[in-house]
Parts: sequence; structure tokens; C-alpha cells
Amino acid sequence: MFWWLYRSPNRVDNGSTPWPTVLWLQGGPGASGVGIGNFQEVGPLDTDLKPRNSTWLQKVDLLFVDNPVGTGYSFVEDNTLFVKTDEEAAADLTALLIALYNKNTALQKSPLFLVAESYGGKYAVTLGLSIVKAVKSGELKLKFGGIACGNSWISAEDFVFAWGPLLRDVSRLDSNGEAKSNSLAEKIKQQIANGQYEDATNTWSQLEDAILTNSNNVDFYNFLLDSADDPVSATTLMSSDTIRMRKYARYLSSKASSSTGSVDDLMNGMIRKKLGIIPKDVSWGGQSDQVFTALAGDFMKPRIDEVDQLLSLGVNVTIYSGQLDLICATKGTEAWVEKLK
Repeated sequence: MFWWLYRSPNRVDNGSTPWPTVLWLQGGPGASGVGIGNFQEVGPLDTDLKPRNSTWLQKVDLLFVDNPVGTGYSFVEDNTLFVKTDEEAAADLTALLIALYNKNTALQKSPLFLVAESYGGKYAVTLGLSIVKAVKSGELKLKFGGIACGNSWISAEDFVFAWGPLLRDVSRLDSNGEAKSNSLAEKIKQQIANGQYEDATNTWSQLEDAILTNSNNVDFYNFLLDSADDPVSATTLMSSDTIRMRKYARYLSSKASSSTGSVDDLMNGMIRKKLGIIPKDVSWGGQSDQVFTALAGDFMKPRIDEVDQLLSLGVNVTIYSGQLDLICATKGTEAWVEKLK
């Protein structure tokens, strides 16, 4: 499993206000935090390797991990080792944290915050519970600061029920389109209730197709745009049928940023060469599709109970949402938050 740790140049070791570390958890499943989160979102450099105007490294140390195995530079040599559940991903990440923290007193003094995007929110809440358990047992020497989940896929059912009404409200769907959306959402709800999670994943894909067809290809990451107008989606609309099911991870090959460089070219070119430790037969993102496929049976499982467990344990959980996202729409976030005990 590949990880990348930045120490902030502004770091101040102060006993009264310890300098925090953020573990960034990318979505997908199968999207690379080391590549996308680092060079396209919150890291110090963009894909042209130019300093970013605003980076989280000004305020925190940053830890990026290509999670789960098969993502980014992380890889498996045996296909049976791809994780099939969020809990398996959490176990692997916990093992990594034990290896990183238990012999590093400087890291132990720095409170660790999990910050997650999209599907990464499911990783974050399962990892959070695993961290609490490992710290309590003495297996992990770590100061746990809390969790922040941004536009996170915590409850697929609540999100798919938000899509039709939201798009009708902004005139991207007519009454027929909304009815089709709601009908497929009802089917997903029943499949989830019956424990048919992989079937629910397949129906979710059908629902996205129906919405694209009936909305003139609304963009799933900004419903004010059409997919062809958004560089995030435009790079992947021509994917094969086998890849199109993985629309939630369509930004894997994204070239969207203020820079001109491709993150794929960067990671499989200059960064790979500079690192000098990536095996010859491993390419950045080469196993990402298999990561999604392996997790297809867990993709639609809700993690609301896990959020409740964290809160009952006294863990600080922050939920935030960008209002233009369709995949993890704010309406859906509000719906699952209302279900918390």
C-alpha cells in the first residue's frame, strides 16, 4: 500500500496546540488520493508541479494513501486480495497506521483527522471505528482528532431518492423523467432492504443512464452543467460499457484542474521516475477498475449506523456538502443525517 506524507513548512510543535495531521481519503472506489487529492485538490503542487495558490499544507501535515489496495500506486499480485468490504479496507489502513505511528513519537503527538470525499466517507467512518478500537486495545499509538466527510456516499438510498426531485426543481428533468428516476430509486430501496447489494449497484447504473438520457446529459458533479461542458466528465464519457458502470469513479482519468497537465501522465511519468520504487509491471491506476468491481457488493450498503457509533463514542464528526453536486446531493445528505439517533 503506497502512502505519501508531507510535513508543513509552517509546522509549529506546541504542546498546548499540537500541529494536526490530515489523512485524505479519496472516493471512487478506486480513485487515488496520492494523485488526485494531492495534485488536483489540496496538496502543495498542481499537475504542472507548480505551487498551488492555496494548499491545506499551510495549516496541517498531509498524509495521502492510495486506498484500498489496487488504487493508484497500491497494488495486489493476487486478485483474491482486492478488498470486498469497507471493513477490509479499514483493516488494511489500520495496519498501515500501526506501522507508521507506533515507532514515530512525532506523529503520535500530532492529532490525526480523517478527511474524506465521496466514497471516501464510507472508508472514513469504518476506519474511524477501527482506529478507536485499535487505540483502546493499545495496538495503535495515535491521537485521534476526528472525521470530516464531504459530499460522502454514506447512504446510497437517500441520494438516489434525491436525484429526481432535485433535477425536476432545476428543470433538468420533466415529470416523465422524474417518474423514471423515482421508479428506479424505489427498486434500489427494495434491493437494499433485501440485502441484494450487487443488484442495487447494477440498478444504480441503470438509474444514472436514465437520468443522463432524460436530462440531456446533466453533469453529475455540477448539475448546472452538461457533462460535455465539464472537464471532469468530458474525459470519460466515451468509456466502454464495462467501465461506464463505474460512473462514480469517472474522475479517475480526469484532467480537470487549473493546470494544463494530466494527472495520469504525471503519475506514470515524472513522479514514477522520481520515486524510483514502483515495480516495473505496476502503473498508477492500473487496477482501479478492479477495485470498484471487488467492492460492488458493498458499494450500496449504508454506513449511517457507523456514524452513530462514532458519535456515541465521542468522536467529532463533521458533515459538509457542496450544493451543486448531484451524485452526493445535499438533499440526500440532509435525509440521511435526519436518520441519525
